[in-house]
Amino acid sequence: MKAMVLKGLSDFGRNASPLELAEAAKKPVPGPDQLLVRVLRCGVCHTELDEIEGRTPPHRFPVIPGHQVVGRVEEMGEEAVRKNRFKPGDRVGVAWIYSACGRCEFCLGGRENLCADFRATGRDANGGYAEYMAVPGDFAYKIPAVFSDSEAAPLLCAGSVGYRSLRLSGIRDGDSIGLTGFGASGHLVLAMARHKYPGSRVFVFSRSESERDFARGLGAFWAGDTGDRPPEKLRSIIDTTPAWGPAVSALSALEKGGRLVINAIRKEDSDKQKAFGQIDYPRDLWMEKEIKSVANITRRDVEEFLSLAAGIPIRPEVQEYSLEEANKALLEITQRKIRGAKVLRISD
Repeated sequence: MKAMVLKGLSDFGRNASPLELAEAAKKPVPGPDQLLVRVLRCGVCHTELDEIEGRTPPHRFPVIPGHQVVGRVEEMGEEAVRKNRFKPGDRVGVAWIYSACGRCEFCLGGRENLCADFRATGRDANGGYAEYMAVPGDFAYKIPAVFSDSEAAPLLCAGSVGYRSLRLSGIRDGDSIGLTGFGASGHLVLAMARHKYPGSRVFVFSRSESERDFARGLGAFWAGDTGDRPPEKLRSIIDTTPAWGPAVSALSALEKGGRLVINAIRKEDSDKQKAFGQIDYPRDLWMEKEIKSVANITRRDVEEFLSLAAGIPIRPEVQEYSLEEANKALLEITQRKIRGAKVLRISD
């Protein structure tokens, strides 16, 4: 099979093609509890940059990245057949959570995202930048028929982590909510917030004028630069950026008791000291303001979000690339050439 492979850590600033095309990569053989999936589409995520540059490094090399996978079941292990969740030909999705132990207090409490044995798709196990992948059947999801393959791919990470962020924000209908950054996750959170909380107003902070225009076109009440002050204080702000500066800046826009939810799995460190050095305690953190992180996602997040997205329905805006263009898609993310989500078209 063909696959785009990461053989070691790399700095995208020095190497614009860190992934190598392997035209004779070994096709996986599914284990007893696994599905062999023929990959149709795979979303491209900023987390792949974090893997490549070492902020959340793979545990082994070489590894095939990609954790927003849409494909069809081609083969099934004996245990997967016995569980009868899927059958050959079913269209399924694979998300960031590849597996967890299933026995610890976190797994038993539905918080497998905090499991010490949490394994991530495309980091700890081969992912979807390939023609085939294997995945435990318990960590695959049925894709609602309303979505095309390309529309479904970004729902599996950008949408699911956005859904978890919105849950953790604690807002109620009528509360004002902010979004810092407006890429793949931000534009899906906006659609969710407008559906679930029709009485709430959504405020978007972005360094990009094109992203601000995009947000207004999707129904944002207000859109400004990351350093701008909105016309009112906000109950909660969800930060979807890879940097510390915009997140810290957002704190001063929160009302008393407000909450900042950071949904990026990793942050770039380049501006950390500068950003935190600008925190003014009375202005930014006093009056019981909170900062809450999002640690991965659970199966519940993916399943509930797919159902919600199908009911709205959410239609992600996507840009398609071939498998061989994976490096190009990732480079454009570093260059902030983002409108909606980027998706690799691998087969039909």
